[in-house]
Amino acid sequence: MVEHRNGTGALQDANVTGGNSYAINIEAFNKRLKSLYSHWSKHKSSMWGSSDVVAIATPPASEDLRYLKSSALNIWLYGYEFPETIMVFMSKQIHFLCTQKKASVLDVLKKAAKEAIGAEVVMHVKAKGEDGATQMDAILHAAKSLLKSEGHDSPIIGHIAKEPPEGKLLETWTAKLKNSSYELGDITNGLSDLFAIKDSMELTNVKKAAYLTASAMKNFVVPKVERIIDEEKKVSHSLLMDDTEKVIMEPARIKVKLKAENVDICYPPIFQSGGVYDLRPTASSNDQNLYYDSASVIVCAIGSKYNSYCSNLARTFLIDATALQSKAYEVLYKAHDAAIGALKPGNKVSAVYQAAISVVEKDAPELVKNLSKSAGTGMGLEFRESGLSLNAKNDRILKAGMVFNVSLGFQNLQADTKNPKNRNFSMLLADTVIVSEKAPEVVTSISTKAIKDVAYSFNEDEEEEEEVPRKKQKVDGTEAVLSKATLRSDNQVQSKEELRRQHQAELARQKNEETARRLAGADAETGGTRAATKTTSDMIAYKNVNDLHPPRDLIIQIDQKNEAILLPIHGSMVPFHVATVKTVSSQQDTNRSCYIRIIFNVPGTPFNPHDANSLKNQGAIYLKEVSFRSKDPRHISEVVQVIKNLRRQVVARESARAERATLVSQEELQLAGARFKPIRLLDLWMRPAFGGRGRKQPGTLEAHVNGFRYSTNRPDERVDIMFGNIKHAFFQPAEKEMITLIHFHLRDHIMVGNRKTLDVQFYVEVMDVVQTLGGGRRSAYDPDEIEEEQRERQRKNRFNMDFQNFVNRVNDLWGQPQFKALDLEFDQPLRELGFHGVPFKASAFIVPTSACLVELIETPFLVVALSEIEIVNLERVGLGQKNFDMAIVFKDFKRDVLRIDSIPSTSLDGIKEWLDTTDIKYYENRLNLNWKPILKTIVDDPEQFIDDGGWEFLNMEATDSDSEGTEDSDQGYEPSDVQSESDSDDDDDDNESLVESEEEEEEDSDVDSEEEKGKTWEELEREATNADREKGDESDSEEERRRRKMKAFGKGRAGPSSSAPKGGKFR
Repeated sequence: MVEHRNGTGALQDANVTGGNSYAINIEAFNKRLKSLYSHWSKHKSSMWGSSDVVAIATPPASEDLRYLKSSALNIWLYGYEFPETIMVFMSKQIHFLCTQKKASVLDVLKKAAKEAIGAEVVMHVKAKGEDGATQMDAILHAAKSLLKSEGHDSPIIGHIAKEPPEGKLLETWTAKLKNSSYELGDITNGLSDLFAIKDSMELTNVKKAAYLTASAMKNFVVPKVERIIDEEKKVSHSLLMDDTEKVIMEPARIKVKLKAENVDICYPPIFQSGGVYDLRPTASSNDQNLYYDSASVIVCAIGSKYNSYCSNLARTFLIDATALQSKAYEVLYKAHDAAIGALKPGNKVSAVYQAAISVVEKDAPELVKNLSKSAGTGMGLEFRESGLSLNAKNDRILKAGMVFNVSLGFQNLQADTKNPKNRNFSMLLADTVIVSEKAPEVVTSISTKAIKDVAYSFNEDEEEEEEVPRKKQKVDGTEAVLSKATLRSDNQVQSKEELRRQHQAELARQKNEETARRLAGADAETGGTRAATKTTSDMIAYKNVNDLHPPRDLIIQIDQKNEAILLPIHGSMVPFHVATVKTVSSQQDTNRSCYIRIIFNVPGTPFNPHDANSLKNQGAIYLKEVSFRSKDPRHISEVVQVIKNLRRQVVARESARAERATLVSQEELQLAGARFKPIRLLDLWMRPAFGGRGRKQPGTLEAHVNGFRYSTNRPDERVDIMFGNIKHAFFQPAEKEMITLIHFHLRDHIMVGNRKTLDVQFYVEVMDVVQTLGGGRRSAYDPDEIEEEQRERQRKNRFNMDFQNFVNRVNDLWGQPQFKALDLEFDQPLRELGFHGVPFKASAFIVPTSACLVELIETPFLVVALSEIEIVNLERVGLGQKNFDMAIVFKDFKRDVLRIDSIPSTSLDGIKEWLDTTDIKYYENRLNLNWKPILKTIVDDPEQFIDDGGWEFLNMEATDSDSEGTEDSDQGYEPSDVQSESDSDDDDDDNESLVESEEEEEEDSDVDSEEEKGKTWEELEREATNADREKGDESDSEEERRRRKMKAFGKGRAGPSSSAPKGGKFR
């Protein structure tokens, strides 16, 4: 929350220097002072409590958001709030009780008040430390004398009855009034009616505040919420509240040209979802995460002030709305418009609410009971002006110049669903409206409320995508064994490990709760999932029989123009489109006869599902296979080759067309032109490369107004990358690599040549690949060798510097207000946290960044956003392995589990530390898990998964604690630098019990075969090494080579005590 409040107009003594810092608008003061006295005189008995004297006491300044009529009168009259100031208005005198510095500012009013109403301004200065009682007595005595001279025998002093006194000064003043001989009257209604009709200056302030509010909703809140939903981020309502408040307090961030010192919020922004709703402005945003699963409703309400004048706006967003939610919103939309339309001069205030409820009674009478009890309130210097509530009982007359917060909602609607997160929902719409002589003016209209703009549908997109195999099931027979690293006797290592273990336990609890909520929502929204049908364009060779050329001979013919194969069948030439051919082959027998065999695609058979064309002709008969015999092997060979080539061309063309059809349309690139000189980076290569033949050419990368453009000298080689389509941007300078690169990971696919891609990389080679022709080794002290190394170093530094300058300038561009919502910045890999592994087919160096896990050198590229990771399972940990595997499970269970194999065991501690610091829950297992059935079981029965403890089935420690033998052995071991005498005497017994416990576990689990029980650790080591060598996954790092030279495996791990034989090898 932003602590400092702007735009309150509070005038503090410390800020006043000789009365020159604050300038009161004398013209506005004269006009409004006349209005005050005129209204007081005209409505003295009806609204001003028959008051002969009006006393206004302003409390001390506060950082809290509050709305007081005393403060409103200060700002209305003077343009500033004067805290701890007492103003007493009489027919011919105006008395002020304040400090000397405030009196110096108010001194300019003496002449103005005399000219406006003929009243004398009298200043009563209170010295610091005084309670002001003497000055109060003087004011009351002056009032008594003046009223007596005017013939008032029982005078009445009007005050704001509902404002309790704050501070010593106001408490003393209240006590003086109560103990005086004056009767007290309430002037609240008089001030409310006085403030109700705004002049042109006030309406301008309201319009500016409304524009700021609507811009914040349109340019920040809506894109922010959309991005959270699109990226499936976990963001709390309170964090959204804080971010939105900061944006309002800094209007430049959303391209609103208002001074920040004149701006403030009306109330902390409100974000509600997940079944908990409160439609009052006093509601608060809780710490729960924004809930956006299917059938969820998100309510957002924000209000801002400009020069202390308020505005308000509320919108409701529907995610995969149900029929009830859609109907309720349409009715609320019409009722809200009807209420706004009734705001016409001359109408009663009650007509506004009556117009809204009439729409609901007509279109959805069952929702009347859920409609809010009012349609809003008057608004201005106060967020809710008393006496102007838009309810059914208010008979006040509407007048031009009034401003209303038209707020209408449905509360506590019930959806037919089992998920508590979206069973109960509410809706709210609010706009700031000015009553004018013509039509009501909705000054927050730039933020749309049309259902097409607030209703989001994500299930449709999911149905169009092809189903991805899902993975997951329970683990059978994966009992964990603690590695030696967890039993070290070093106290420092132990404390660090213990802290990490405690943090992981807390992450496990949070992750299970989060997964349970998400699965519960997913389970509620799944109702008949349908397999995606593959659609293809109509394949027509000839539109009618007349297009078919008359046959010359009854032989197999190929019509390449119409992409058809003409086959002689029963004396007629029958055409088949080449796309219907599945395979074609030829064979020659011993009689010199050749056979050609053509197999067609038949819909409905395995691997050939029904498409749109086959569904149109469900009664059609399909030819599955045809064979011909010929004595001309040359002709048969030509036919087979031509069919294969033609089929290949058609398949490639249709694949490219299908890929382009699934692309998301991008905005047009706005060239820099005369606005600014585009930021350029020259002589770059791109991956993936453009297709086509010919020599590849380097190109230039340019940053324009809203995106990048990469182009070469060839006119057809050009790629545009929009800023809004960039999900992650990386800059990796060359250190141990041969290239310096910039990499963009995109939100939606783009086409590069004929290839659809989500990753685009631009790079330059920092050193040339040189091969010495002599074959001999050159000396390290060779001058030519030294000079060559210096040139390479200078070349690398120059390229790194060029890329760094480009990145810095683009970061500055992205820092401009119009790009703040994109939250873009180049991320740089953290090499010190990197590790070797095999993410695809080849070993690579994988490096974390602040938000991702990446590998950008070898193709295919690896970019994994940390926010998309559900859990990480470290597999094959322990058992004396030299490497282990990492399985990354994504929050989207439709995605395949990502495996990174053959990570050196020396990287285990570093990876665990990194995962822990990034708040990612990880587990350790002895074996590789088959994730496909595991994920399938979780998706099929999420309730059982939740009841079984969620992800805790992966917890190796929990599995050990369930085993009695392991529990006994763990209790018998306590790491210590000093062993007691009894412990050393019973070493053999302890070792025997440990071995027996291990054998019992092996008998129960049935995982290890009888053969493996008798193998020694040396044999197991050799088998593991041979297996790794066969897989080609053995690490060739420098440290690994040094370890292979050491014959004693446990030598580096031996503790200070060697009393336990073979302790270094025990697992």
